[in-house]
Amino acid sequence: MSMFGYNILGFGSDGRTPNSATGGTITTSGAYSVHVFNSSGTFTPSGTFDVEYVVVAGGGGGSSGGGGGAGGYRSSVSGESSGGGASAEDALEVSGATTVTVGAGGAGNTGGGDSVFGSITSQGGGSRSTSNPNPGQGGSGSGSYSSNRTNVPIGAGTANQGFSGGSSTGGAIGGGGGGASEVGGNGTGSGSGDGGDGVESSITGSAVTRAGGGGGLSSGDEGNNGGAGGAGGGGAGGVSGSGSGVDGTANTGGGGGGQSGAASGIGSGGSGVVIVRFLKYD
Repeated sequence: MSMFGYNILGFGSDGRTPNSATGGTITTSGAYSVHVFNSSGTFTPSGTFDVEYVVVAGGGGGSSGGGGGAGGYRSSVSGESSGGGASAEDALEVSGATTVTVGAGGAGNTGGGDSVFGSITSQGGGSRSTSNPNPGQGGSGSGSYSSNRTNVPIGAGTANQGFSGGSSTGGAIGGGGGGASEVGGNGTGSGSGDGGDGVESSITGSAVTRAGGGGGLSSGDEGNNGGAGGAGGGGAGGVSGSGSGVDGTANTGGGGGGQSGAASGIGSGGSGVVIVRFLKYD
């Protein structure tokens, strides 16, 4: 019971007990409690109730030429989208301590780590080198690269999480890594492929784009720069023999920018993030 609109003994104004939980960084957005996990932890609800989530995996590192794929993107936020052009998933019922794993970004030529929230898993972004038989599959796939000596296939994305990388026409021009909302750009004779853009979400109360792909390598001919990173934390591609690929942004799942030669000059993928929100009163 309440008096003059005040809550008494922790109850709502109509006598309801509020939903609550521990874990992550906790903020409030309107009627929602929001929990942001930038690193792994545990989400522990006060009871059994439905939550909405955005689960983004770690971005793939750029490869020897192609941009790294963004981390897989899954969302159940009403009115928003998951990756790969999919609609939002159903809300998830939680009860008891729920494990949260935030995937690390991959180093050069290395795929990103998976992110997990209970039964929900987003796949790490794809990456591949010219010497690796793995075709760069992941949440979003890595970009292609071809030259006189090599022909690296496009990395495929994961259904309902992200898109494939872009192709390459040769001449040491790399394709961009796939993003959560679009395919990576193709590398052509006139320029490198840009990373595919990510997906925007307002789960925290502010619109933020995450899971952009990394840009492809440029040969530097005719003053071309490396491909731009996709919106949502993707790193730009480097220029052969000079500028390094740029790292994906931390806690966005952005892919790393491509570069030639040693992995030390290739951009690393950005780490992922897990965000959970629920109504404070059902």
